[in-house]
Amino acid sequence: MTPAARIAAAIDLVAAIDAAPARPADAVANDFFRARRYIGSGDRRAVSERTWRVLRGRRRLDWWLRAASATPRLLTAASLLLDGWALPGLREAFSGGRFAPAALDPAEMAVLQTIAGHTWDHPSMPDAVRLELPDWLLPPLQARFGPALAAEIAALSAEAPLDLRVNLLKTTREQAQAALAGEGWDARPTRLSPWGLRIEGRRPVTTGPTFQQGLVEIQDEGSQLVALMVGAEPGMRIVDLCAGAGGKTLALASIMQNRGQIVACDVSAPRLEGAVRRLRRAGVHNVERHLLAPGDKWAKRRGGSFDRVLVDAPCTGTGTWRRNPDARLRLLPSDLAELQAKQSAILDLAQSLVRKGGRLVYATCSLLDEENEAQVTAFLARHADFRLVPLRDAWPLATPAPNQGNFLSLTPARHGTDGFFTAVLERAS
Repeated sequence: MTPAARIAAAIDLVAAIDAAPARPADAVANDFFRARRYIGSGDRRAVSERTWRVLRGRRRLDWWLRAASATPRLLTAASLLLDGWALPGLREAFSGGRFAPAALDPAEMAVLQTIAGHTWDHPSMPDAVRLELPDWLLPPLQARFGPALAAEIAALSAEAPLDLRVNLLKTTREQAQAALAGEGWDARPTRLSPWGLRIEGRRPVTTGPTFQQGLVEIQDEGSQLVALMVGAEPGMRIVDLCAGAGGKTLALASIMQNRGQIVACDVSAPRLEGAVRRLRRAGVHNVERHLLAPGDKWAKRRGGSFDRVLVDAPCTGTGTWRRNPDARLRLLPSDLAELQAKQSAILDLAQSLVRKGGRLVYATCSLLDEENEAQVTAFLARHADFRLVPLRDAWPLATPAPNQGNFLSLTPARHGTDGFFTAVLERAS
């Protein structure tokens, strides 16, 4: 592809993401490139990088464009100028020729001329704009991170690596690393997870035999550590209450060596169906799936019968902005309030499944206190027969825990993972 054709494709991808606000940007991008298999790997990377540049800089781009209509083509053109392109080069790229974007009209040029020669940041930008945050999220994140906020947001705006979890049912980390090397991928052991391998950048590993044979699964290192915190052992009975497509279910089955029972629950039939192929590929056979529906008596019948219950709760996803930078600007205060209510209700259901002496593990991929520590505090106030297990006692590895305090609390800046929170709660014997 010519540079102009790459720009045109980036404009189309930005438009596709804007047109699907309910879908994660990476899912839209996967579909976009799947429908355009003629785009080679180098071109795909260039198109993705320009698109993500627009998504990660959207608040600043809107600020620079002021009252102008922030169309995908104008956003993309502005991002190029702020990255150092000159106006003549931009005009040449937007030539209207074959595979190139349509020529810039006089109104677009008038707006872009005000941006030419500038860089992304400007002294008069409000802090929330400079940090690419919704205005309402700035105070709680400032309270949480203080002087470290800028570094945390910078890490959340960087490109995420590709993390893989080795499937111990089929191989070892060393063998999986060698298999990936044979495919040309430089996979390095993760720093914290004992099963993780990391490849820098976005790489199409899912088409190779190592993935296709179920030796590895795509899973962020932080998510792997959440599964680790469950404290699963072979022979246990475990519920993954918000299993989705089964990422943590697969990790638990690997830890348990396919022995014992895991029940993967979710309210979405398509998500549970999506787990079937993954379970089969991984060679997992100790998992049953259960669709949670209104009026369902399953939880009542199985009450107090599980050693571990994992609640990977629906949340704002603020810890995953590296992968879905568009999500930060779509998040509303009403979304947070709705999610808090759901989290409380799910926790109350989950506790009914935990046997005496068993553990409830609560996790989110959020950085917000309202979804994390505050939820745990409120839960303990409602359920006096549970106690908080401090991180030093809940951490199952011989290596030191990643942070101090009562909870596993991970961030991209401090740990190189997505942002995750995990609390371990134990029912009295």
